[in-house]
Amino acid sequence: MILLIKFIPEGLPMDQKRMPFWSVQTEEVLKELNTSFQGLFSDEAIKRLEKFGYNILGSKRRKGIISLLLSQFKSPIVLLLLGATGLSFFLHDPSDALIILTIVIISGLLGFVQEHGAQNAVEKLLETLEIKSTVLRDGTETDIPAKNVVPGDVAVLTGGASVPADCLLLESKDLFVDEASLTGETYPVEKMPALLPEETPLGRRVNSLYMGTHVVSGRARAVVVGTGEETEFGKISGHLKIRPPETEFQHGIRRFGYLLLELTLMLVIGIFAVNVYLSRPVMESFLFSLALAVGLTPQLLPVIISINLAHGARGMAAKKVIVKTLSSIENFGSMDVLCSDKTGTLTEGVARVHSSFDAEGDESEKCLHYAYLNSKFETGFVNPIDEAVRNFHEFDIAGRSKLDEVPYDFIRKRLSILVTGKQGNEIIIKGAFSSVLAVCSRAELAGSQVVDISSIKDRMVERYERLGSEGFRLLGVAYKRMGQNERISKDDERDMIFLGFVSLYDPLKAEIRSMISRLKELGVSLKIITGDSRFVAFHVAEQIGLAQKGMLSGTEIRAMSDEALMKQGNEVDVFAEVEPNQKERIILALHKSGRVVGYMGDGINDASALHAADVGISVDSAVDVAKEAADIVLLEKDLGVLIDGIQEGRRTFSNTLKYVFMATSANFGNMFSMAGASLFLPFLPLLPKQILLTNLLTDIPEMTIAADKVDQEMVERPHRWNIRFIRNFMLTFGILSSFFDYMTFGVLKLLLHASTEQFRTGWFLESVVSATLIVLVVRTRKFFLKSRPHRYLALATLLVVLLTMSIPFISFAKLFGFTKLPLSFFGVLSGIVLLYVCAAEVTKKIFYRRVKDV
Repeated sequence: MILLIKFIPEGLPMDQKRMPFWSVQTEEVLKELNTSFQGLFSDEAIKRLEKFGYNILGSKRRKGIISLLLSQFKSPIVLLLLGATGLSFFLHDPSDALIILTIVIISGLLGFVQEHGAQNAVEKLLETLEIKSTVLRDGTETDIPAKNVVPGDVAVLTGGASVPADCLLLESKDLFVDEASLTGETYPVEKMPALLPEETPLGRRVNSLYMGTHVVSGRARAVVVGTGEETEFGKISGHLKIRPPETEFQHGIRRFGYLLLELTLMLVIGIFAVNVYLSRPVMESFLFSLALAVGLTPQLLPVIISINLAHGARGMAAKKVIVKTLSSIENFGSMDVLCSDKTGTLTEGVARVHSSFDAEGDESEKCLHYAYLNSKFETGFVNPIDEAVRNFHEFDIAGRSKLDEVPYDFIRKRLSILVTGKQGNEIIIKGAFSSVLAVCSRAELAGSQVVDISSIKDRMVERYERLGSEGFRLLGVAYKRMGQNERISKDDERDMIFLGFVSLYDPLKAEIRSMISRLKELGVSLKIITGDSRFVAFHVAEQIGLAQKGMLSGTEIRAMSDEALMKQGNEVDVFAEVEPNQKERIILALHKSGRVVGYMGDGINDASALHAADVGISVDSAVDVAKEAADIVLLEKDLGVLIDGIQEGRRTFSNTLKYVFMATSANFGNMFSMAGASLFLPFLPLLPKQILLTNLLTDIPEMTIAADKVDQEMVERPHRWNIRFIRNFMLTFGILSSFFDYMTFGVLKLLLHASTEQFRTGWFLESVVSATLIVLVVRTRKFFLKSRPHRYLALATLLVVLLTMSIPFISFAKLFGFTKLPLSFFGVLSGIVLLYVCAAEVTKKIFYRRVKDV
């Protein structure tokens, strides 16, 4: 049920009441909405926008500043630490509690500033892809942002347009709407004005249009009766709290979090129990255990991911690639197969007429003239083929006028126009050769001779196949006299006279061969999925070197099981004569076989395939429904732009993994060392505030990782999340880190005979300096001196090292429990850190040689 609003004379709502608009007379609905067939005036629309708000669903609203700030402290461990700190404030040492509280707040504020900046940057990028809707404002058709549509607007809809809100049809012509997203109905549903019973179920309301659906063909005008949360789609999403499906990357992050959570719980419970057993202060032991948990947990991981993805989105935008769904960046980088139509991607995308000829192959001006009439009067949706026919040769059509039209759709694959002229009313059909041939019983030859089509059908098919194999796309043209009839329907498309062919060509892009070679070098295989004939598709594939593996046609796919398609889909690179629903089947088959699949499409019939792909890619010039379904939108339909985007996606993914490697190699090692040391030392190896300060200082360089440079080999092939690889890395480098921590313990206790304060100060210095410098080692698979970090990372690392080394000499050091150290320790510290870096380099080389890569 949709809310209908009762308006006072000025147009502002007075009250609200529920009304089944599909069962109400159109005039009454318009009256209730205080609108008309001519739509709203602009000032009235502004008032309604203020009253009802933007035409968006709640899930799309941005997170508020307060909510974003509080989310930095939502970790259960952090909340528990804050609670324990508050308790300690009253029962223990207020100064220590304040210091811990200050460190936690500073860490949260750093995350808030970074994530807030990332959120703003992404929103600015998405504004460039705002979906438009055509409505009547001040009596004229006006394109406005879909979010500005209000109740009472009259929407003008054509093929490819998304339905912006819930509407009642005012008028329509051969209107077919895809309602699969709302009702699950596979095939487009025909819509028309009607008066229906109130109990009519949603799927049978032929007079109603709903947000979340799109127009496949035809034209319509409809009055908006519900927007935003008051739409059927809004109510469903509100009840179910619909969330986008979890990506492979998000799944990996969640599994990694579970792994760390298990380790953290074991450490916290075990260390707390042991310290209490050893008769150490309960509150201090509890705070120590919680600080260990905070130190082990990479609580900045969500922030780092947001920063990396936002930085990647900005980098991709600079290369004319706009990211709508941030999590898709990882899939974009991991993509190892790209499915694409050939038109506009492999070819120039600008159809050009080559010639026109009759059924016997003789040049025919009449065929071209009739094709021109069909294209000239077509009003369904923008079609590059019709534009090519209109631009090739302009005919004098004085005395000719359009009476009716049956728009093109992807089932019939033809377009019918009823025109009037000196010879009476004629229906002219233009479309795919096989579709036009199917409704013809006769053919016209030179000299207006009409013969039975069976007598020349074989020669026509042979000519079609021969020209198709040479790369030409052939349209069939047919006609029939209709007497005095002024209306036509699909039933009139029979017993037609085949008039001839119009041949078109679309030249390959100049750099396409080198671009495909570059994709192969990047580990991405290209597959062509097209509705064009097998002959045209094979000719194009031959020219660009993709024909060696053979081809599957739509007919063959229809006869295959999903299992067979899964196997053969990987073995061929060309799919021709494919129906819209078969595109989705191909994508799903490739995905089930273990591939990360990208699909590039810009048409009405690409929406389901874009949804099914791991990463849906469209272009800025695409129809609304394709742009809405896509995760990534290219500002140019060019494989060169796509390649740049793939590389930027891989850089983003690589930098995200760098943080994971850094956090696991340093944090796990340090916390494991502290946990072990607390078992044999008569005191806590570090105080809780010192652990948190360690964590804060080591996080600073890692916050700059989004801008870091990425080695070329990490960009040259796809990488995927591998939790086993991460776990092996964590254990290997964590144990290595602990080994040098224990070496530091030995030096402090056995050689320098350090006091408790000196021990804590010395290990704090070694822990922070080693964890900071190891970032430069684990960030690359090369020898670290051969891979220069970004200047921000290098500068942050240097500043943290200098700040850490100076802390014992600063006046407030005593507040943290630090003390001055003999100069001899700094020489020993330098030696330990140098040995650690060298050992890490050797371990890294062995690790990447033996452990399976991500």
